[in-house]
Amino acid sequence: MFVIGLTGNIGSGKSTVARYLKDLGAVVIDADQVAREVVQPGTPAMADIINNFGPDILNSEGALDRKKMGAIAFADPQAMAILNEITHPRIVEAIKKKKQNLQSLPGSCNKLLVIDAPLLIEVGLHKDVDEIWVVKVDESKQVERLERRDGLSKKEARTRIAAQMPQEEKLKYARRVIDNSGSPEETRKQVIRHWRELQKEHFQR
Repeated sequence: MFVIGLTGNIGSGKSTVARYLKDLGAVVIDADQVAREVVQPGTPAMADIINNFGPDILNSEGALDRKKMGAIAFADPQAMAILNEITHPRIVEAIKKKKQNLQSLPGSCNKLLVIDAPLLIEVGLHKDVDEIWVVKVDESKQVERLERRDGLSKKEARTRIAAQMPQEEKLKYARRVIDNSGSPEETRKQVIRHWRELQKEHFQR
């Protein structure tokens, strides 16, 4: 099973690219979904979060209030470090387990797996993939998308962007780059082109 590590900073449109790849036939592991799974009520990670941040971090249904948690973590580097220490090892472990399960399925050698992870490089998952794709975007577009999608102010959006590994640093790891600063159709065409190139390189010999 050939494994692509798909990454990009917040607001880059990485999830859109993952969806295009899924439409083309790839199997996708969504790290954001895994992150939600590891902090479900009753999990060890959730217990650790409550111990460190208190029960006020929960919503009315007893689940993690992700918006409240995000506001705390992005405003305080120490809080972010504690949260990452609690969640990142568990997310990595869960992704590796999902990957192993998929690789054990019949016919998996002819499949293409995408690990869609914003922190692919930061948590070391890039060491377990065959090549890295980075989705890049103009910072002004990132801010605009975060304002529209998450209801953040410009200042809050820029704080979250600044908290991540710089885009230029991520691009150094990239085997293929997708510029998502234009229209959805332009992005989709880039994904299809890279997909076809990869198929020729690895599956049509």
